[in-house]
Amino acid sequence: MAVDKKLHIVMFPWLAFGHMIPYLELSKLIAQKGHRVSFVSTPKNIDRLPTQLPPHLSPFLSFVKIPLPQLHTLPPDAEATSDLPYDKVQFLKEAFDALKQPLSDFLQTSDADWILYDFAPYWVGQEIGPNLRIKTAFFSIFILQSLAFVGPMSGDSRMKLEDFTVPPDWIPFPTTVAFRHFEIKKIFDFVAGNATGVTDIDRFKMSAHYSDLVVVRAFPEFEPEWIQLLEDIHHKTVLPVGQLPTSEYDLKEDNPTWQSIKEWLDKQAKGSVVYVAFGSEAKPNQHELTEIALGLEQSRFSFFWVLRTRLGLSDPEPIELPEGFEERTKGRGVVCTTWAPQLKILGHESVGGFLTHSGWSSVVEAIQSERALVLLSFVADQGIIARVLEEKKMGYCVPRSELDGSFTRDSVAESLKLVMVEEEGKVYRERIREMKDLFVNKERDEKLIDGFLSYLKKHRNNVDEQDH
Repeated sequence: MAVDKKLHIVMFPWLAFGHMIPYLELSKLIAQKGHRVSFVSTPKNIDRLPTQLPPHLSPFLSFVKIPLPQLHTLPPDAEATSDLPYDKVQFLKEAFDALKQPLSDFLQTSDADWILYDFAPYWVGQEIGPNLRIKTAFFSIFILQSLAFVGPMSGDSRMKLEDFTVPPDWIPFPTTVAFRHFEIKKIFDFVAGNATGVTDIDRFKMSAHYSDLVVVRAFPEFEPEWIQLLEDIHHKTVLPVGQLPTSEYDLKEDNPTWQSIKEWLDKQAKGSVVYVAFGSEAKPNQHELTEIALGLEQSRFSFFWVLRTRLGLSDPEPIELPEGFEERTKGRGVVCTTWAPQLKILGHESVGGFLTHSGWSSVVEAIQSERALVLLSFVADQGIIARVLEEKKMGYCVPRSELDGSFTRDSVAESLKLVMVEEEGKVYRERIREMKDLFVNKERDEKLIDGFLSYLKKHRNNVDEQDH
C-alpha cells in the first residue's frame, strides 16, 4: 500500500522566467493529481510569477521564498536573468550557488520524496539529495537536441569555438543541430568559464550525471530518436512530460492592458499582423534594433512589437528606436515597452506571423495558436532551436552573416513577406498548422504525467524494495 501514499515534490528552477514558468506549469499538473508541491525560489521572483491558483489547487501547491544572498557584484534588485545584462548573469549564478545551505535547511524539515532541479544547481544531485536521502530528478526545460549537444560527462574533447559549429560525434544520425559561429561566439563563456568557477556546460553534464532520473520537456512522437540518444548518453531513464504549454493565465477580458491591445487588434484584417517579441532576456543591440525596426517599416505589415529597451536598471546600454519610426508607422504599428499578454495576442485572429528569438516556450505558444514563425536567435540555445525548427520546416531564419550574426532591414522585410504571404513560404504556414494537434494533445499529456508520477512513486526512497 505504501505506493499509493501521495508524493511531496520540491521544485527548484534556475532564476530565469523561461525556466520558472515551465516548472510552475509542471507543478500545477502534479498538484492536480493531488500530490504536494513546494515551489522554491527567491521572494521577488515568486511575487512576479502568476501564482494565483484555482481554489482546488492551492492546498497542494505552496511557494517557498528563500532570500538571495547579496553579492557586491549584483545590483540589489536583481533576482532573475531578466533583471541583468548578459555579462552580469554569472554573478547571479554565484549568488544562486550560495542557496545550497538554505535549500538544505528547508529540505531537512520538508519530508520531500523528490526534488526536481534545473541545470544550474548541479549540487542538488551531487550532494543535497544523497546527504538527505531525497531522490533527485534533473528536470531540463531545454529541448532534447540542446541537451544531447551538451553531451556526456566524459569523452567530450571540444575546446575551440569551431568544435561547436558541427554536430558532435556522439549523435549517430544525420542532423544540422549545431551552433552557427556568431551564436556560440556570443555565449562562449558557456564553455570557457565564468565567475563561479564552474562552466555552464559542466553544470548541465553534472546535473544529468548525478541525478536519479532525467525529466525532459518533450513527447515521444515528435523526436523518439533524441530521447533514446539521451538515455544512451547518460545511462539512465529519461522521462518526457509533454511540452508544458503555458496555461491561460486568468486575465479577465476587461483587463485594461488587454482591452486596449484587443481594440487595436480587432481593427486589423485577419492574419495581417506580425507579432514581434524576443522574450525576457534577449535584447538586440542598437544596430540590430535599428535594422529590425526599419525592416518592419519596409515590409508594410501591421505589427505589434513588445520591446525591452534595457535588461534591468544596471544595463549600461539601453536601446532606442530609430528617429521618427513611431510617427511614420503610427496606426499601422504598436510598440509596447511594458508587459503584454503574449498568449492572448498570439491567439487573436488578426495575428498571422511571429518574429521571435526562438525561445522554446514562445515557440510552443505560437504552435498552439498556429502562427507562422520567423526566427532571429540571440542567446543561450536559441540557435539550436532555430536549427531544429528549420530542419522540420516549422520556421524560417532571417538570413545573417555567419561570423558576426549581422542582418539587414531588407532581409527582415523579405523574411516576413516570405513567411506571411508568399507562395514559397506556404510550407511554413501549413507545417505549423499540422504540428498543432501533435503539440496540443491533452489526453497524451495526461498519460505522460501519470507515467512520470507513477515512476516517482515507485522509486522513492521510503518504498519497500519489492515495489521496485
